[in-house]
Parts: sequence; structure tokens; C-alpha cells
Amino acid sequence: MPLDNHAEFKLSITKALGDQLAAALEDLTPAPLTAENIQALRPLPGVYQLHKNDELVYVGKAERSLPRRIEKHFRKISGRTNITLSEMSFTCLYVDEDFGAVAPERLLINKHRGQGEVPWNYNGFGNNDPGKRRDTTEVDAAHFDRAHPIDLEFKLAQLLSDAAGDSDVSLASLLAAAKTSLPYVFRYESSAVFDEIQVPRPPEEITADEVLRLAASHLPTPWQITALPGYVIMYRKAEEYPSARRYYRGTDVVDFPGH
Repeated sequence: MPLDNHAEFKLSITKALGDQLAAALEDLTPAPLTAENIQALRPLPGVYQLHKNDELVYVGKAERSLPRRIEKHFRKISGRTNITLSEMSFTCLYVDEDFGAVAPERLLINKHRGQGEVPWNYNGFGNNDPGKRRDTTEVDAAHFDRAHPIDLEFKLAQLLSDAAGDSDVSLASLLAAAKTSLPYVFRYESSAVFDEIQVPRPPEEITADEVLRLAASHLPTPWQITALPGYVIMYRKAEEYPSARRYYRGTDVVDFPGH
């Protein structure tokens, strides 16, 4: 006769914590992803969820400041096509006790992934600058950058507001201002010659495409600006990139609309 006075028991504290985090977030009402709602948050660490319409698409963490981290996503989405900020909302929890040790965002990702949710956690949405090695690779069809490529018609206001009058500005100043103002990565190789090249001062409102055209038209050969699906690069080499959407070579602009 088999004994029934013993059995195996596996304690899963991490699963219990993940379930508690998910339940606490589910009790919250998603707020529209707006600058005002982000600024209303306290600068504390925590976890957050992004919703596209009614779909939970991304779970993330902020080790220091939730508003700072969520603002990066706000800025990124604002500079993409095939998506609008009006579709987006978010919830968040302040989590400041043993934050690094428990990895709360990983607990949430694992839970929601098992339910077929959080697709943006696995398609490159949370990536920052992927580095030069990524430049020459083909962007997968399921990648966030392929579904929502950068918006080259994004409008920049007062790009060089500190420039005096109608005077020309240095190409170095124009490139630095574009790098700071664009809502996506603009990575370029610097050169002392850019300080010597003068370009017309851009108007108070100008699109990303117009800025890149202006810069490219003053670049010496063989410099090239390339718009990739998720960011822009500029190097002293007229290289071909498999996922290029647009090349800026001097005054010539070559489009690859399918990318």
C-alpha cells in the first residue's frame, strides 16, 4: 500500500511576485501617452506597460525614473510612420525595493509572453542605437523598424534658434542640432572640415528630410547620408545597405520605398 504522507512541493516566489505585479497593473486604467501624463509621474524606478489601442504590446522597466524612460518611447513613436501617439496608452507601478534583484519586468514579460502578448518585447522596439554592425544587415519583416519606419517628414521647429539673423551656419552646427532634435538616432562620423563648411541657416520649421538634403548637398565626396528603417547614418563612404530607405548623395536622393 503506497504511503500518502509525503509529496514534492516547489516554491515559486518569482511566479507569485509576477502574478501580483500583473494583477496590480490590471487594476489600473491606461492613460493616453501624452507629454502631460508623463510629466505627472514621479521620478522613481518601476515597471510600465504600453498599450496600442486595446493590445498590451510592451513591458519595460525604469531603474531610476519612470517618466524619463517612458518619455523616450513617446519621442520614438512620435517619429515613426504607420502609428500615432493617439493609439498609445500606458500604466506603471513604482517599484523601489530590491528592484534589481527581483527583475520585475522580466517576471511580467514571462507571464504575458505565455499569453501571446507583449510582441514589442521581441521585435526590437526597446533597442537604442544598435551599432554599426546592424547597419549592413537586413531588417527582418517582423521587426518594429520595418513595420514602423522613421518618419522623414517629421517637422523640426527652431532647429538653430540661437543662430543670429539670416547668417549662414557651420555644417557641424547643423549636424549637431539635427542629432539632438530628431526623434530617432542620427549617427555620423565627425570631421574637422564640417566646422569650415557654411550652409544656409534653416527656416524656423523644417522637415527631417529637408535637413538631411541640406546637409548632404554641402558634404564633400564621398560622404553619404543613409536613412535606414530605424535610424539615420552618415559616413565618409558611398556604401550600399540592404535595408536602406533613402540615400542622400550630394544633391542626389535615391529612394527605396519598399524598405
